[in-house]
Amino acid sequence: MGDIMGFYDLSKEERDILVDKMQKEIETETKKDEFSKFLDYASNNDTYIRKKAYLIMARFFRDRLNYRDNVIHIINHLFDHDNELVRQTMVNTLGEIGKTNAEIVFDLLEAAMEDEHFKVRNAVMSSLKKMSKKNPEPTLAFAKQFLDHPDPRIRRQVVHGIELRGRIHPEDVLPLLKEVQFETNKKVRETLIHVLGQISYKDGCLPKVLRDLKTWNNESLIKEALNEIVSVHKNYDFSKYTNKEVQKLVENQFS
Repeated sequence: MGDIMGFYDLSKEERDILVDKMQKEIETETKKDEFSKFLDYASNNDTYIRKKAYLIMARFFRDRLNYRDNVIHIINHLFDHDNELVRQTMVNTLGEIGKTNAEIVFDLLEAAMEDEHFKVRNAVMSSLKKMSKKNPEPTLAFAKQFLDHPDPRIRRQVVHGIELRGRIHPEDVLPLLKEVQFETNKKVRETLIHVLGQISYKDGCLPKVLRDLKTWNNESLIKEALNEIVSVHKNYDFSKYTNKEVQKLVENQFS
């Protein structure tokens, strides 16, 4: 099947018709443990069509207990597909499933961490983000296993992957971030500093982050993290504190 028009090139009515068509086709196939139509959508060049496909498949896993074995079988079958868009879609499907059933997806997510294509590896980060937000306990335990992985790309995936949980409950992720405070890889270190900034700006989060940073030992990283925190509050108009308030809190804690 050639790619159909981009999802948002269609009118609202046309989009609704397309989604209904996708759902019916994917359901018909999933019942039979088949996937040709799903594969067409999973390989479509349009991001939003691929997203609708993996949301439909994940919803079948969640809501239709008699479909679960077939959903997992289809994902396993397509997980090593030659097309990176298909592999990316499978990882995103796993992320949606993992929001409620984390343990069943961990082995495949671990394998996807080493995928040769950045789109698939980025999908692992995205999946860990939504899983850590909705299903934190098993997801953070999974992420913790890879903080000292020899491949810096994998360390970066898990550091970035726990960010969303940290935006709501920084106390849950700060112990993991503290473990990598002496990270030497430039990209992983930059990601760590970025995450520290991102988990600081919502109501109630900044004091927790500053208190925890006070117990860290890497002075140069602490300094960079504090600069990032000040910058985030300066750039985000919707943050809890003004830039001056943040600077004062930082000075009080670290002067």
